Amino acid sequence: MAIIIDETKKVMIQGITGREGRARTRLMREFGTNVVGGCTPGKGGQEVEGIAVHDKVSEVIEATGGVDVSVVFVPARLVKSAAVEAIEAGVKLVMLVPDRVPLWDAMAIAECAAEHGAEFIGPNTLGVISPGRAVLGMIGGRAESARQWFNEPIKGRTVGVISRSGGMSSSCGYYLSRAGLGISTICHVGGDSVLGLTFPEVALKFQDDPETDAIVLFGEIGGSMEERLADLMASGKITKPVVAYIGGKAAKEGTRFSHAGAIIEGDRGTHAGKVKALTAAGAVVVDGFGDLPDAALSVFATKTSS
Repeated sequence: MAIIIDETKKVMIQGITGREGRARTRLMREFGTNVVGGCTPGKGGQEVEGIAVHDKVSEVIEATGGVDVSVVFVPARLVKSAAVEAIEAGVKLVMLVPDRVPLWDAMAIAECAAEHGAEFIGPNTLGVISPGRAVLGMIGGRAESARQWFNEPIKGRTVGVISRSGGMSSSCGYYLSRAGLGISTICHVGGDSVLGLTFPEVALKFQDDPETDAIVLFGEIGGSMEERLADLMASGKITKPVVAYIGGKAAKEGTRFSHAGAIIEGDRGTHAGKVKALTAAGAVVVDGFGDLPDAALSVFATKTSS
């Protein structure tokens, strides 16, 4: 199995006629994503990559018989209206690729999603990829490269990857694959301070996925995602092995590390606090990013010996 996306999910693209929308539609389809439609206001009647373009999300849903996921490729100032339109039309998962989405807009999207029982990923996400099945967003680049970089699931040796960094999402998948492990899904949750799916929610999805044997995290200072995941482990809701790296060890209070959501405030969100919480809950936390593959392999060696 895979979480979030596979070849059976019906996907639409909002902003499909734009430069990124066109390019990413082609790349997603080449990898195997079932892109069934797209929309751009005022551009209805056109085609992109053989896909009919409509003016509204509701028109795409009517023409295709339903949509599972919408991927948003519009300017940041238009993300809120696009996401709300999709959620109110009944789309249950919306991916927000653009960065620089205003904080208040992200909060409004979160409120709308909660009201309608929907989920969203991002803003500022590179995407989600399930090797051998499908991809959402921009992660993995060209289909040929993604197929070479990321191993498909390997029975008994498959990990799910969750990351707060787009580039490191791909790096994690690449190096874990080179170490001989399979990948069920790689999810970049995004780098902003207000997000849709976070580490705890994605980890629970991996926990329920019979194909995922362990969970690998690329975390960062700031926020409380890693600590909340540790709480799930401590309470027994996450029982699969967790291997983690936390970036930003040298950062001091008030320093922003790479992303808007990666900032230390007082004693909240510190590197030491995250490492302590995860270690106490039973995770294997490595000091260097390059140690992740060996640590993940050691988890499987332990499982085999026991």
